[in-house]
Parts: sequence; structure tokens; C-alpha cells
Amino acid sequence: MQSAETVLGVLRERGRRGLPLNELYRQLFNPQMYLLAYGRIYSNKGAMTPGVTGETVDGMSIGKIETIIEALRFERYRWSPVKRIHIPKKNGKTRPLGLPPWSDKLVGEVVRLLLEAYYEPSFSGLSHGFRPRRGCHTALRDVANTWTGTTWFIEGDVADCFGSFDHQIMLSTLAERIHDNRFLRLMRNMLGAGYLEDWVWNATLSGVPQGGVVSPILSNIYLHRLDEFVETVLIPEYTRGRIRKQDAAYARVRAARDRAHKRGDRAEARKLRQQLRGMPSGDPRDPGYRRLRYVRYCDDTLLGFIGPKAEAEEIKQRLTAFLRDELALELSRDKTLITHARTQAARFLGYEITVLHNDRKVTGGKRSANGTVSLRVPESVIRAKKAPYLSRGKPERRPHLVNEDDHTIVNTYGAEWRGIVQYYLLAGNVHRLYRLLWVMETSLLKTLANKYRSSVSKMARKYATTISTPHGRRKCFEARIERSGRKPLVARFGGIPLRRQRDAAITDRVLVPGVIRHKELVTRLLADRCELCDSTDGISVHHVRRLAVLDRPGRPQPAWAAEMARRRRKTLVVCRTCHDAIHTGQPTPQLTQ
Repeated sequence: MQSAETVLGVLRERGRRGLPLNELYRQLFNPQMYLLAYGRIYSNKGAMTPGVTGETVDGMSIGKIETIIEALRFERYRWSPVKRIHIPKKNGKTRPLGLPPWSDKLVGEVVRLLLEAYYEPSFSGLSHGFRPRRGCHTALRDVANTWTGTTWFIEGDVADCFGSFDHQIMLSTLAERIHDNRFLRLMRNMLGAGYLEDWVWNATLSGVPQGGVVSPILSNIYLHRLDEFVETVLIPEYTRGRIRKQDAAYARVRAARDRAHKRGDRAEARKLRQQLRGMPSGDPRDPGYRRLRYVRYCDDTLLGFIGPKAEAEEIKQRLTAFLRDELALELSRDKTLITHARTQAARFLGYEITVLHNDRKVTGGKRSANGTVSLRVPESVIRAKKAPYLSRGKPERRPHLVNEDDHTIVNTYGAEWRGIVQYYLLAGNVHRLYRLLWVMETSLLKTLANKYRSSVSKMARKYATTISTPHGRRKCFEARIERSGRKPLVARFGGIPLRRQRDAAITDRVLVPGVIRHKELVTRLLADRCELCDSTDGISVHHVRRLAVLDRPGRPQPAWAAEMARRRRKTLVVCRTCHDAIHTGQPTPQLTQ
């Protein structure tokens, strides 16, 4: 039996060399792949969310893996329809979300690992969504660093992207490189499994499962054809010329400045130099100079074009036609725009993107701002982020946190603040977040004041502290939980310098490393021993959603819950007898230390 490391390494090499796959389905018989997949997804919040069969990660065992492999070996595995719910969107509408059962999540993660290892080396470098070591920040940094001088932004957004993928096109795209009919049948069955809404089965005639673990890699495989079209057709056609032709008017004024220097007329030379700084050095209408740049994050695309608006409109029409004719997709009319880069701002991944123009900004004797791409925090984002902490336009307490301990309250606010700040550290106007900081800080102090029947000023004095940062000392609010013999648990709110970081990076997922080590939970499961009674009969893993559910005031804590609390783990490897006792409320043995 090959290790998961070996299997994925072979697939990556074949993908890098562009070799087809003939026996991919056989890799689904390898238990090591399921243990790797289990270790990657068991901690996700959705792992404890039941699908239509009620199955969750609770009760995971080696036997369940063997049952899945046996069904796959004889092609008896059947994907269950996903349970569909609707979640709200920013525009007031809703987005459908599918909740598959645990077994489908596990098999889907194995499929995702295999497909990602094989296809990742061949994906375009201009695609950043749902890829290892890539994310929103890598896409935005590419725009900021390499799109200098852009005249027009062409914003593209595929309408209902995940729900509109044509199944036949998807399967034919997979079949181009995967020559394994059993694997293709498995994928066809997954795409056509349907969904349950209000306990009524509905067929899925298009799209990939919204919420399925394999959906992101399938979307990248599908939209890779768009990346190839832009890179091999549009960019070569709309990119020409090495440098712009010099502007004739600029050349005349510069020659006059040089003559003034030669005859010693410093006043005239200074006047002409000032005039030059208000003129373009290159001909902005040079027909021999064009540039087209492209970036994609999932279904959001952005193109930057240097040239006339008529050609930008033409590019948009060709992009729309390709998506419609080749991929059976439609661009959203509301979100597909052509934006003038200098006078307007394009929206991409939550940022405003514009091109600066300031003739007075001179560094080293040259205009240093003109043509530079600027990333900004939109005003609408500030308003939206402040809304949860406001009531009637003023910062207000959050009642649902009042009964929590101090550490939880401060940690909740701190995590929310860190997430917002770290995402927008690429923005040139990140200081705009100070307005949000004041609102969140006041809401935090009002929540603590309400908890202790005190005042905001007293809470500020009680929890205020200063910490060292790379930009000096900063004020923050801190709550501690002291622990004997161990480091205290510390929760902080604030203390992050609002300074632009050009190299800030957040990656969506880490690439499977060269050496794959089992997660601690998988190692405990492979030990095949009950952590309560040392039995080896029917070993499985008991999962809870949160440790907080173990401590119920007014009720004695059972032995199994005490053991999980002591370990500070949401998992416990138990035998069949202990697992049944946990779910029926019967007493279980306490492991002696």
C-alpha cells in the first residue's frame, strides 16, 4: 500500500509533465488517503452539521473507511442528495448552500486531494482562488505591483457561477486528461445526486454542489479554459509595443528647457521644468502601444487595459461571447463594468482599485505617483463593518455576550478586529479603519460595563494595557485567565498598528507538504485503544461541536466529559461500549492517570 505522500507526489509529477491519468479510480482504495482527508476536515464547523442522512463526523472509525472503500471497489458507492438551505447575501438576496453527509464529505476531500495534486501544476499563474499558497492578497498584490499605468478596468463576475456549470462540459474537460471511466462515472453521479429542499428531491441539471468540498477544485478546472483563452488569445492580440512613443509636445518643451539651461536662463528653465511635470512624457494615444493584464479569483475576474475605450468594450464583448459559447456561462450585467482607472474606482475582492495621478508628488526628480495602482478601503465597507456594533447610530453593547466570561468577550471582539485589519493591510488608506476601531472599542467596553453594572471609563482603566509592536508601543485591552504551572490564556483587542503592509499575505490553504505527518487525532485513532477503558473493541472517535457544551451548570460532569475538558480536546477515542454509553447518558469509566 502506497503512502498518501507517494500517491500525491506521483500525481503532481504527472500533472507537471502533462501526462494523462489512466488509473485514478484505484487511488480511492487507499486507506491512507482517507486518514489524510479526515485529519484535514474533521475540525471544520460543518463536520458536525448533519446532512439528509443525519450522519456527522461523530463516530468516525477505521471500519467506516473500510466500508466506503468496499463500496467504491465494486462501484456501489452512491452520493446522497445534499440538504439545501439558503444563506443571506450582502445585496439582500440569498445563496443556496448544500450540506452533504459526512461520508460524502470524506470521499469528496479524497477526490479533491487527488484532483488538486494532478491539476495544480498546470493551472494558470493568473488564477488565485482556492489554490495552495494563493489567496485574495496574492491577487491584489499582483494588481498593485504590475498593473502600473492602466487606463481601463474591466470588471467581470459570472452570474451564479457554481450553479451554472454545464455538466457535460465539466465531464468532457475532465475526460481530456483523465482516461478512467470509473472515476468519470463517479464524478457524473456526484454532479447528478440532486438536493433536498423542504424534504422534496430536486434534480441538479447544472452546477456543482454549493458547499461541497470538491466544488472549488472543479470550478478551477472548469474556468481554466477561460484563463487559457485570455492568456493565449486576448492578451497577445491586445498587447503590443515595447514603450510608448514620445509625446511631441513634451519633446518640444523639453528641448526649450535644455536651450534655456545652455544660455544660463535659470528662471525660464525652472518654469519649463514645472510645465513638463504637468505633461505626459509618452504619447497617451500611441496606436502602437497596448497592454492587457488579467487576474481571476474564483468567478471574479479583473482585466486592466491600456488603450482606447472602444477596444476595452471589444474585449468585454469577446469575453462575454467566449463564456456564453464555450462554457455556457453568463456575466452578471450589474457587476460587469468598464471603469476609467484614474477618475473612478473598480471593486475587486472587497477593495477599491484606482490609478493615482499627482504631478506634484516628485521623488528623485521624477513624478513617482502617476500611473501607480492604489488599493483602498471602500467607505461602504466601513459602514457595513460598523453596523453590528451600532444601535440608533451609536456604539452599543452586545447582549448575547454579556453572560460570557471576560476572556471570551475580549477574544470575540479581538478576533473580529484582527480579521478585518489583516485583510485590509494592503490598502493605502488603512488608517480609515480607526473609525471602526473606536466603534468596536466602545461597544466592547459597554458590553463589559453592562456585565459588571459599571461604567465605560472604569472598564477602560481595568482592562487597558500596552504592548510592543514593530512600530512602537500600542494601547490595547486585555483579559487573562491564570493557570497554575502553565502560561496564562490571554485575549487582546486592538494593539495592531494601522500601517500599510505591502507584503501582507493571507493564503487560503497550505499545499500538501513533501512529508505528510498524521494529525494527532489520526495517530490516536490508529493506536486502536479506548482512551477511557483501554478496550480495543469497535474503536471510533467521539466528537463534540464545542468544549463549552461539556460544562452544563447545575449538572454533574460525566467522566468522559471531564476527560475531554482535561485534555482540552473536542475529540475522544472510545470503544463501542463507551461510545454507546456516552450517547445514552450511561456512566462511563474514568481513565486513571
